[in-house]
Amino acid sequence: MSFKPSRRIWAAGAVFAGVLALLPFSFHSERHLETATRVEGSDAQTVVQELKTRFRSPFVDQVVVVVQGLPAADTDEGAQALTAIVNGLKDQPGVSGIVSYLDLHDSIFLGKGGGTYVVLGLASPDGPVENLVPAISAQSRSLANQLRPRYPKISLELTGEIPLNFDIRKASADEVQRSESLVIPATLALLLLAFGSLVAALIPLAVGQLAIATTLAIASLLAARFHLSILVQNLATMLGLGLGIDYTLLMVSRFREAVAAGNDGPTAAAIAARRAGRTLLISASTVAIGFVALLTVPISEIRSIGVAGCLVAATSVLLANTLVPAVLALLGRRIDLCRLPFKPKLDECASERVGKKWRSWGRGIVAHPWLAMLFAGLPMLALAWQATKLDTSLPKGDWLPKAAESVHALHTLEQMDRAGIVQSMRVIVELPSQAHESISESDAGWAAIDKASKTLASDPRSERVISLTTVAGGDRSFLTDVSRDTRRTFLSSDGHAALIEVLPKTSVTLREQVDWVREVRRSGGEALTGVPGTTLLIGGIPALNGDYQTIIEKRFLPVMELVVAGTLLALLAGFRSIFAAIKAILLNLLSVAASFGALVLVFQKGFGSGMLGVPGGTGSVFPLVPIVTFAITFGLSMDYEVFLVARVLEARRSGLSEDEAIPEALARTAGLITSAAAIMIVVFAAFTFGNFLVVKMIGFTLAVAVLIDATLVRMVIGPALLCVAGDWNWWPGGLAKVKAAPEKSLAPGD
Repeated sequence: MSFKPSRRIWAAGAVFAGVLALLPFSFHSERHLETATRVEGSDAQTVVQELKTRFRSPFVDQVVVVVQGLPAADTDEGAQALTAIVNGLKDQPGVSGIVSYLDLHDSIFLGKGGGTYVVLGLASPDGPVENLVPAISAQSRSLANQLRPRYPKISLELTGEIPLNFDIRKASADEVQRSESLVIPATLALLLLAFGSLVAALIPLAVGQLAIATTLAIASLLAARFHLSILVQNLATMLGLGLGIDYTLLMVSRFREAVAAGNDGPTAAAIAARRAGRTLLISASTVAIGFVALLTVPISEIRSIGVAGCLVAATSVLLANTLVPAVLALLGRRIDLCRLPFKPKLDECASERVGKKWRSWGRGIVAHPWLAMLFAGLPMLALAWQATKLDTSLPKGDWLPKAAESVHALHTLEQMDRAGIVQSMRVIVELPSQAHESISESDAGWAAIDKASKTLASDPRSERVISLTTVAGGDRSFLTDVSRDTRRTFLSSDGHAALIEVLPKTSVTLREQVDWVREVRRSGGEALTGVPGTTLLIGGIPALNGDYQTIIEKRFLPVMELVVAGTLLALLAGFRSIFAAIKAILLNLLSVAASFGALVLVFQKGFGSGMLGVPGGTGSVFPLVPIVTFAITFGLSMDYEVFLVARVLEARRSGLSEDEAIPEALARTAGLITSAAAIMIVVFAAFTFGNFLVVKMIGFTLAVAVLIDATLVRMVIGPALLCVAGDWNWWPGGLAKVKAAPEKSLAPGD
């Protein structure tokens, strides 16, 4: 049968042209992605908007320049050198305000053991404020070089939320490149072992790379209008390699099977597309459902992961169902070119010899299903029990990229006992609307802000409180001496709201800062000011961390319910069987719980964590990790369930009994599942050994989930349950086509 152009070829051509058109947008995609976290509708986000619009503060976004190696700022010589630095920084493009010891003469600017710092306010009319960091950093180095002949030990380093975000973005991009350099050779080796042919091995790898590039290109375009996190890059790479290779692996396996049966290239490609295509659609749907659920969480990082996942799943299944069959049709038996010498040829019935051992394994499971479930289920239940101890508060320890300038500068601030300037709590106090006078003109309003400032300052966790009353020395008559920038930072333009900035002591941990924010919110504005009807809004990094945790705690169960319900509907539509769908859901929940248990043991409790570069463990896991890994793992684990159950259903429709169909399905799919799982584990494990702790945790959890699912669940517990249920597996409509046309009853896939 000769190959003729068809709609499939035209579709493949259109997809390939679209991918080529998008490729240029994938280069340097990290420049368009953000590292700042946004919790929509939260108090922390509202404070940012209030300071921008109502206060018009020049210090909404800020950078801290840490100065070392100069005489103390409260000496004449030190003040002179600091003046040169301030003058050199204030005229930099994007600098909207600047404050230092020269302005306030406050000892908070004098670090223990020497050193000082300068706070720069930033405003960027074009793009994220992070883009201003390189120029300010270059200017700081230039100023340091100018002063170095006189002060050889001088150093000027940038830190604060914005420089930290900038360095995290760079570290993320570097880690993606490093992980790819490890993953691609390892993946190619596994594909060579699976197929025994270089040509067959290169096709899944190429599709994985195209899926990554296409996802990043679309994400770059979307980032022009939406806030997308830098985690898009990590997740696109991780999932693009995993899903793109997995789906193509299934298609190529079906094609090689059809060629080995004597079909020519175009016919074999058509058979592979028909038999595997629907399986891939069901699989991609279950994966995408988890990511769609993440879009309902009002946190920019989590929504970005949802976007990346949906794009990867859609791109991978599109390429596997269009481009791959077209390439396979053109290759035909040349798919076996560059064959490894120790691997058998296609026409030697290799699949039958490989499947013989798996068929024997399946017969053993069918003979002793309850025993199989007991031995495989007990270790999974033990791991799942550990998941009940999961702690999603912020991890302890230093999990920022150590080599970054901003991290080094932050540690310098900690040594100076001034790290609170980076982790300040921003409290906006709104007095009742009936008080028409401005706070700066009202004795009652001034007294209320003064009382609030003193109450917060009296807390043992407080290092310093800065407010309108403190900068005026507690005397309202001295407000005329306060600069315009300082005044509009701490007093709203309508005069009815004031900002109080609370700098925590360096010894106060992030967890304690979050607890402090929650305590102040619970006490309320009246307790703080003594004025009934006063309202509070609390922002800053501690409040953002607290809001982040609260949102995830509220949204985790709804996300879980949405994922489970959506997956159940997809499986019911694919298999038309209630039991098969419910069984798959329950097994997936068990797999996810077991992977969470492993996360608790290794990262939270520290068993073996030293091998992953986290000695002693972290005491807890990032709040982001459980909700994201649940959504991803649930869909990925379903891949192998779909592969196996679809083959059992195909065997049943061909006339085999349940006891015969299960070993036959295992013989046909076990090798494929093993190869696909091994590739997934390698991909995820590569990110486990990186330096980005949140990605490290996600990669570890996914790798463990795939390992558990592809071994204990799909090779033991799943087949055993199918055996126990018998014909109930396919009630009410799974076997409806057996009598109608068994020779054409292609299963939902593989």
